[in-house]
Amino acid sequence: MENSECFNIKPPKGAKKKRKIVGRGTGSRLQKTSGRGSNGQNSRSGGGVRPGFEGGQMPLYRRIARRGFSNYPFKIVNVAVNLDIIEKKYADGETVNLETLREKGVIKKRDNHVKILARGEFTKKLTFSACSLSAATKEKIQKAGGSVVTEEAKE
Repeated sequence: MENSECFNIKPPKGAKKKRKIVGRGTGSRLQKTSGRGSNGQNSRSGGGVRPGFEGGQMPLYRRIARRGFSNYPFKIVNVAVNLDIIEKKYADGETVNLETLREKGVIKKRDNHVKILARGEFTKKLTFSACSLSAATKEKIQKAGGSVVTEEAKE
């Protein structure tokens, strides 16, 4: 490897900026007031306003009510999975539940509630457990010879 290749590395144009040196004479353009303007709160040392200050107007964080209960953190979100996807991913005789859906990459790890919908053709004999199903889905599964195990039946 040649020496010229090793030492010709340069930063891209505009990557190295010169440090702003203020208050050093009239030729520097940042003399006297050092780029802060003539007077006012922001021209003084320690000047300026705290974060969220709106010039005396009631700040946003105080205008918005922070009372009461929100059910948002406890909201249940069902992930919709269609039968045509299950038809492609599963072989005859397998069980469809949350664990197998995760293993086959149909749902993500964090998904805990699945609803299976009836889109597509369905021909395989599968056992469905721990999933909610639409009425049309149950019908298609039973026509194909599959079975649905409900939570009540397990106990």
